[in-house]
This record gives sequence, C-alpha cells and structure tokens, in this order.
Amino acid sequence: MAYQGGNLKSTAINGVKMYTVTGQHRSLATWLPPKKLRALRKDKDYMQRVDLIQDLRFETATTRIKATPDGEFLIASGIYPPQVKVYELRELSLKFERHLVSEIINFQVLADDYSKIAFLCADRSVCLHAKYGSHYSLRIPRMGRDIAYDCWSCDLICAASSPDLYRINLEQGRFLSSLSTQSPALNVVSQSKLHGLVACGGDDGAVECFDMRSRSSVGRINAVAPAGDINQEVTAIEFDGDGGYHMAVGSSAGKVLIYDLRSSYPMRVKDHMYGSPILNIKWHRTLNSERPKLITTDNHIVRIWDPETGEGMTSIEPTAGTINDICVFRESGLMLLALDCSQIPSYFAPALGPAPKWCSYLENLTEELEEGAQTTIYDDFKFLTKEDLERLNLTNLIGTNLLRAYMHGFFIDYRLYKKAQSLADPFAYDAYIERRKQEKLEAERASRITIKRKLPKVNRVLAAHLLENEEAENEKKDAENEKKDADGVDTKKTSKKKKGLTSEVLKDERFASMFENKDFQVDEFSQEYLSLHPMPSKKEPSLVEEHFEPILEDDDQSFSDSDASAGPQLSEDEHANGKNKSQKKSRVPRLYEVKDERHAEAFWNRVSLAKEDSLPLGERAAALTYERQASGILNDVKLGPGGSREISFVSRSSAKYKEDEGDKEARHEKRRGVQSLGLKAERSGFRGRGRGRSHGRGRGRGRGRR
Repeated sequence: MAYQGGNLKSTAINGVKMYTVTGQHRSLATWLPPKKLRALRKDKDYMQRVDLIQDLRFETATTRIKATPDGEFLIASGIYPPQVKVYELRELSLKFERHLVSEIINFQVLADDYSKIAFLCADRSVCLHAKYGSHYSLRIPRMGRDIAYDCWSCDLICAASSPDLYRINLEQGRFLSSLSTQSPALNVVSQSKLHGLVACGGDDGAVECFDMRSRSSVGRINAVAPAGDINQEVTAIEFDGDGGYHMAVGSSAGKVLIYDLRSSYPMRVKDHMYGSPILNIKWHRTLNSERPKLITTDNHIVRIWDPETGEGMTSIEPTAGTINDICVFRESGLMLLALDCSQIPSYFAPALGPAPKWCSYLENLTEELEEGAQTTIYDDFKFLTKEDLERLNLTNLIGTNLLRAYMHGFFIDYRLYKKAQSLADPFAYDAYIERRKQEKLEAERASRITIKRKLPKVNRVLAAHLLENEEAENEKKDAENEKKDADGVDTKKTSKKKKGLTSEVLKDERFASMFENKDFQVDEFSQEYLSLHPMPSKKEPSLVEEHFEPILEDDDQSFSDSDASAGPQLSEDEHANGKNKSQKKSRVPRLYEVKDERHAEAFWNRVSLAKEDSLPLGERAAALTYERQASGILNDVKLGPGGSREISFVSRSSAKYKEDEGDKEARHEKRRGVQSLGLKAERSGFRGRGRGRSHGRGRGRGRGRR
C-alpha cells in the first residue's frame, strides 16, 4: 500500500459513515521527467494521497471491474487502448496487463482465479483467455450485450440484439441450439447460483426465465409495468444468494423492483430519482445484520438500502465521471467504482462489514485519519423553504411529523413533494416539453455558421441597415419553415414584396466606391435626404432629441394658468375662441435649447454621444489620451470633455522682465573674457604666430601652422 501521510474524507449519510479511501487525485503521466516527479514532494495534496493498490488506473476510462471468486485477484477492463489488467491483492500491485483488438463490453471469470476468463467484445467476438494469454476467439451472429456462465453444463450464455440466447459449450467447443425468447432484443442475462434458473431481460420490459435442464421457458412477466413505466427496458437482473426465491430487476427508468419468483407482482419498488438506467445490482450479506442489503447502481449514484423496508442506508456519489460498474468485496465494506475517468476510487463503509483480509489495516487508518468535519445528508427527502411551501399550499403541514424543520427550511418526503407539485401545477409537464422544444430550436440556430462582417468606413449606417434587413428576412424564413415542419403542411406562398437593396451590394465591385470614397457619404441632414425620408427612424433617437431640450414647457404652463384664472370672466364665445387659439398655439414649432458645450460640439460634428456615455470612466480617459496623441497636440494643451482645451502660458511683459533680470545677474557675475567678445575659445597646448583679423603687424593671436 502506497501511503504517505494520507488524508481520508468521511461523510455521514443517514448516520452511516462512508470513507473515501482513494479519491479523484491528480494522475501523473508516465513520460514525466524525473525532475518533475521529484518536485511533487512539495505538493501537499499529492503527498497526502492514499493508494490501496499501485497503478490502479487506466488511460481514459474503466468499463468493468470484478474480483475473482477466491478473493485473491482483481480484474479490470478499460480503454484506451482496449486492455485488461489483473492485480494481485496480496501484493497490492499489478500482476499483468493484456491488450485486445476491440473494446470489452463484459467478461466472466470461469475459474476461481484468473486462469480462465471469457471476454465479450464490441466486434461480436468472444475471446477466451488462459494464464498464458489468448486461447481462442469466436464470433456470435449479433452484437453482444451481456454474458453469463452456467458452471453445471459449461455453457457460455450470450445475450445480444436478437431474440435468441446464444449458447457456447466450452467442453465440446461448439455452439449449441439457442434459447428463443419472445422479446425483440435482450439486454441482460443472469443465473442463480442456487437453483440454476436463467433469467433474461428484453427491450420490451419483459423478464423471461429458462430451466437449463429442459432448455425451455418456465415463465414470462412484464417486469416494469407495475412501476407505472411504459415502453421501458430491463437493464439489470440479479438473484439473491440466500434462498434463491427473490429476484431484483432494474429498469431503464431508474427503478429497482424486487420480485418473489412465486408471484408476478413486485414486493418492493425503489426509485433512484435520477431517471438513468440501472447498471448493476448486488445482494450483499453483511456481518452486522441478518438480512442482506441491496446495492444498486446507475450512472450517477450508488444506493445501499434494505430490500424489505425500502429504507435507504447510505449512498455514494462520485465527484468526477459517470459510473460504469461497481465491485463489492464479499462480506466486506470495501467498494471500487469503475468510472469514465482514469482513476478507480475506493470507498469503505464499516457498517457494511470489516475491511478485507488483504487490507485489514484500513480500519485503523479510518480512525486515525478521519477528518473532523462531516456532511450530513438525508436520503429520500426534499428540502423546501417557507416560500416553497406557500407555493405548493403545504403551509398547513408545518408542525406535523410530515415536515422536519432544518435551518431555514423543512425536509419533506420526496413522494409527497412530487404529489403536491403535480397538484399545484398540473400543466408543468406541458410547459417543460414546450421549453425543451424551444431550447432545441435555439441550440440548432446557435450551431449554424454565422459570418461576422465588418462594417465599411463610409456609409456605415446604410451597411448596417442592409445587414439587419437580411438577418430579419432569414429569421422570418426559418420561422416559416419550422412552422411548416411542425404542422406537416407545405404551403408555398409567393411574396409580392418588392425586393430592395440587399447585403450583396457590399460585395459588388460596381458599388465599392460607395462604401470607400467619402464623396459618396450620405448626408442625413441635407434637404434632398430629408425630402426623401421625412419620417425619422423610431429605433434610433435623432441628434436633436439627444443634444437639445425643449424650452416651451414652462411657458405653456404659465399660459394655461393665466387662462384658467381669467376663465370665469370670459363668455362662452370668448372661451371657444380661446380654445381655437390654444389649438393654433400647439401648431407653433417648438424651440429647443442645447444641453451644454459638449453636446453642442457633438451636434456640430453630427456625432452621437450615446456610445461614449455608456463606456466606463477609465475607457473614456484612455480614449481622450489616444485622441490627443493621434492629433499631435502639444503637451502644454490639456483636452477636456466635449472638445474643451486648457493651456498654461506666461504673458509677454512678465517674460521680458525676467529675461532682463537674468542678463544683469549674468553680467555682474562673469568678468570680461572671451565669452563676452563672442570669440572662439583658445585651443589648449599650442600658440602660434600669425596675422590677426585686422591685418596689422604685431603679435596677434591667430591660427598657426603645424
């Protein structure tokens, strides 16, 4: 056992502790360099992992997992590539692995150890393996779905997508006559270890039993009908190991039915509440109780419950991957799950039984490494708040034993909750169906390929209108087609609408200049445009409404108040004349006042500020900085909102005064020298004789010759 400071997680479900021995820790690639492997010593989660068996994993997923009858070996199949691994539990390590041509659907251990194994593969082949490797391979007529082994007659029984059960006799090495059933196809086959009765479940929800001594059918029932399910399949069958009188049947609706072989009506029905098919059923004998427990598995959860009362004992929900299979060690509380991921997690429930002999120290580890925090989960109950109770009209149950107060709500029995929900909203199912239809239609629309076209620099508004009109036409056509498909009637209506400009104009070379040359820019404020488009678009507000405010509201109100005060003194004729005057006043053009300088400049430039106002403050500041750099404005000039500018300067008089003061100080500090005459400084290291600049005789300092 590879254990280094492990960290076990435990949960208490209905008061039963469940320990997660090997969780979904990070898997390591085999090609990692040694340097990275040594770096994992500093990884706390990796160092605190617990591995019951070394290399208990597959590259992609695990499909099936079983223990040999003697309890010494563990056999697991997985992908990718299709392979099978055999682990020796006494050594807690991998013994060997073998690769197959096709994926393994199911397999059966034919001996007490791994020496004889039969694999049912996805390519209709049945592969027989021995200790030394592959022994023989043959094919069945139809695609196989399940396999069972009759140890009394050495017959290998295969259930396939046909109404026949194929029999392969391993002693004679040939096919025997098939067992014909009334089902169109078979999903599962199982045999009782006590009386040898073979039961098979079909696609039509029926279970048919055969006596292998006479090789004839002894009974057939519709197993899923008593649960209220129609058109459901049988996906799992298992006989009990005590008396052989009870049979558990799993359906594709996620329900488990327990039958007595002497009755055609189920004794107990258990719902997993997930709606996914039941994958595996096991009758588990525990040392802590006289009655066996049922361990049923679907894709989401493993439930452990009492078959006589139907009460749930505990459950397991893996955190990653869906469940494919489960392996429960005999008379033990250790379980291994085959998931759609690389790891194979292990769980230990002391209430089911002690740890197996090959890992007996697991009980000590659970006591030492148990975490303090536990999660309490109530099975078969639904949590509701007070608002939910009011919506379901169940407030009268508060204070009764039907509701259990917990934190800010109540726990209610799940079956009672489903009944109340159906009474409160009888059309919920119809609304759900309609909602699912809409979701599928939206998913189909989203899956279509959409081309995002960039708008041109010139006449962007016109190009946007063309694209919007085209999208609206396409949506209208899609809606009509969906309606035709739903009604089943193909009504072709010819549209008489005159076809105008389309988005094809953007691709046409003849109209390329209209979207590239600024001379073709459409002026929406010109007289020609306004005469052709007198009604502005209601979708986009005009620039006048955005940048200006009406100013006649107060004046109209004052006029109306004065008219109301003078109303009693006027005659009826004058009052009528006043009404006519007010109607004439309403026809007077309204006056507007600009909001501020920023809006005035935007209106002058014919620009909308709606997009700029919707931006955050940081993006606005960044845009101003970018505009300033692009326009090449001096650093002394600061840009403000609305195009305002700010500059700092010094007046001429003050600048000249400072200049004169600086010259005086410089003349006072410096003596008369070369700098004051404006002559060039002498060169160090050489003095020559020559003529001066005045061409006179004397020793003037000038340029000499080297």
